[in-house]
Amino acid sequence: MTISREDVLRVAELAHLELTPEEIELYRGQLDEILAYVGKLEKLDVANVEPMAQVLFAAPGEDHPELRDDMLVSCDIADAVLAQAPDAAKPFFRVPRVIER
Repeated sequence: MTISREDVLRVAELAHLELTPEEIELYRGQLDEILAYVGKLEKLDVANVEPMAQVLFAAPGEDHPELRDDMLVSCDIADAVLAQAPDAAKPFFRVPRVIER
């Protein structure tokens, strides 16, 4: 699959991005490379590969500090964040309507 200039422009429009002609060509090439790589991955036989829930496998008794237990931690910063917003209606941020665009 090849990404066209029009594809890049459509994605940029959906994301509300203004791209220069150079950026359009740069991103078109990068997206092409990504899709080419995904195409290679689709050709791999993974029928006998067990699905993974995470990249690192932690066998019983092994220590992986990067795989810490999930813990609930209080995060009481909502008021401070909303106080810095240009238009907030607690507990929400108000943003311009973009659905009709």
